Amino acid sequence: MKIIDLICAPGRTGFFFDDQRAIKKGAVPDGATYRGEPVTPGFTAVRQAGEAISILFLLEDGQIAWGDCAAVQYSGAGGRDPLFLAQNFIPFIETHLKPLYVGKEITTFRAMAEELEHIQVEGKRLHTAIRYGVSQALLDAVAKSQHKMMCEVVAEEYRCRLSDEMIPIFTQSGDSRYDNADKMIVKGAQVLPHALINHVATKLGQKGELLEEYIRWLRDRIIALRTDESYAPTLHIDVYGTIGLVFGNDNYEAMADYLARLEKAAAPFKLRIEGPMDVEDREKQMQALKALTAVIDRRGIGVEIVADEWCNTLEDIKYFADNKAGHMIQIKTPDLGSVSNIVEAVLYCKEKGIGAYQGGTCNETDRSAQVCVHLAMATSPTQILAKPGMGVDEGYMIVFNEMQRILAVAKAKKLI
Repeated sequence: MKIIDLICAPGRTGFFFDDQRAIKKGAVPDGATYRGEPVTPGFTAVRQAGEAISILFLLEDGQIAWGDCAAVQYSGAGGRDPLFLAQNFIPFIETHLKPLYVGKEITTFRAMAEELEHIQVEGKRLHTAIRYGVSQALLDAVAKSQHKMMCEVVAEEYRCRLSDEMIPIFTQSGDSRYDNADKMIVKGAQVLPHALINHVATKLGQKGELLEEYIRWLRDRIIALRTDESYAPTLHIDVYGTIGLVFGNDNYEAMADYLARLEKAAAPFKLRIEGPMDVEDREKQMQALKALTAVIDRRGIGVEIVADEWCNTLEDIKYFADNKAGHMIQIKTPDLGSVSNIVEAVLYCKEKGIGAYQGGTCNETDRSAQVCVHLAMATSPTQILAKPGMGVDEGYMIVFNEMQRILAVAKAKKLI
């Protein structure tokens, strides 16, 4: 079967593009936006509407295969590709990619994804968002040409076994870390709440006391609201490097002391801390996380460290995993380019005994979230992010329902 046309449609994402550096430098929250000047190149405001581009392949039998190009909320930060705006990239796609795909024969997903990853324009690789969306459409095209679910194609090509159970879903609260935590608990989210601890003075505390208070509140709230005592979610909190800002990025013993306090505050629930420090350099970040992880393990502290910033590409993920720079690595899906790299990243982390968090960003779309569920059901990561958005309900619904549909169809087809 052939692709007979490539069509682009501009779209909105489930959240915003935020200038992370400007926020760290003190941009002032103002309602649903921020006051202050942008710092990262490409931004015209600290917060901008998130944008996406749908890639639609018209197949010769009349079917339409599609995926969404999307980039993370904090584009342009932590070594990532620059801001992704539809008006800039639709002409680029139509000029440089459409001629490559119109009339193209559909083969295997792995072969077509590998070819996509090696496309260069003027000596440069395609923006990660473009590779992300086009590869989703390619996976869908292969699945439709074979009359299979996308997860079936991935499982067959990568010699995996489809999961016969739900992958734990991780929900994120945004700044509504109290009200949204209630939603998560009521819905039975297995990992929560992210909490967006991205500012020392107002969220972590000058001695870490604000986060410690929040974790105690969250622990008590779970116990108060749960209707079944067996419900024991993992607490996973992203601190955006603020612990390092307070205690010193290389003061591993002091950070470990603080994490031990947080472990007690979270008990009896398991605690993960994402991004304890951000030293704004890939090599230094790996070394810092490796050192902190070793201290935590040596002291028998039960908190798991999650790598995120400066661990963006498949090569980065392998590098961090090889060096045990964290107990878990976030596979931030849009940052990896082709979704084939997500599959390989999950499988590599599992091989190395490192937790595989198939994440992403609130700034994705319903379509990219659905495709990511298929990848997860084929590869069984430790957890998957509920996305897009920060409202909990919508992202959790999209991921939960797609997972349930896959399970129902797989059982009906006797695949599991």
